[in-house]
Amino acid sequence: MRINEDTLLEGEKVVLVPYNADHVPRYHQWMCAPELQKLSASEPLTLEQEYDMQRCWREDDDKCTFIILDKQKWADPSIPEQECMVGDVNIFLTDPSDPSLAELEIMIAVPCYRGKGLGKEVTRMMMYYGVHKLGIQKFEVKIGLDNKISIAMFKKFHFRELSISEVFQEVILGVTVNEALQKHVFGNMDFMLQREYGKARDSRQAPFTPLSL
Repeated sequence: MRINEDTLLEGEKVVLVPYNADHVPRYHQWMCAPELQKLSASEPLTLEQEYDMQRCWREDDDKCTFIILDKQKWADPSIPEQECMVGDVNIFLTDPSDPSLAELEIMIAVPCYRGKGLGKEVTRMMMYYGVHKLGIQKFEVKIGLDNKISIAMFKKFHFRELSISEVFQEVILGVTVNEALQKHVFGNMDFMLQREYGKARDSRQAPFTPLSL
């Protein structure tokens, strides 16, 4: 999706930025790991195929992707953005006849960042963005049956079980956006800021000029 190509979303622990070509090598490293292939139900790709996929996701009208960055690292301009990457989050419009329905997918790829509340914050931010920028009113998630932590997290966000596939060993959870959900999940979203990604990226890369005394 091009709607978010210059959108940066800043939270308390994370910064979400559009997935661009500079991120592909690190993303490809992640997706070579069998564990992440299993969790994301993905097949291994070559690096060139990964670049093709990134371009496809940028152009397609039914996919909205952000890369998740460690905010503390990203605040240090001496650290390249690629080294701040910890995962990705996606919204997929799965039904052409119902653009208000979307599948939400979150991956915290770096193990040391799991279990620290990043997934919860990213979920709130992406759902809020989906509702207010994309017009999403119904969210679904597909989770492996053995991923008890993710299942529990989404159920705290009022997601309910829609179906279980024993063949694919996954459960589909869903939620409809209503007043109760907005109050429970979003609550006070003042912590989330939206900025222009290009300007923020350029300011990080600008050379530091010490003050002359």
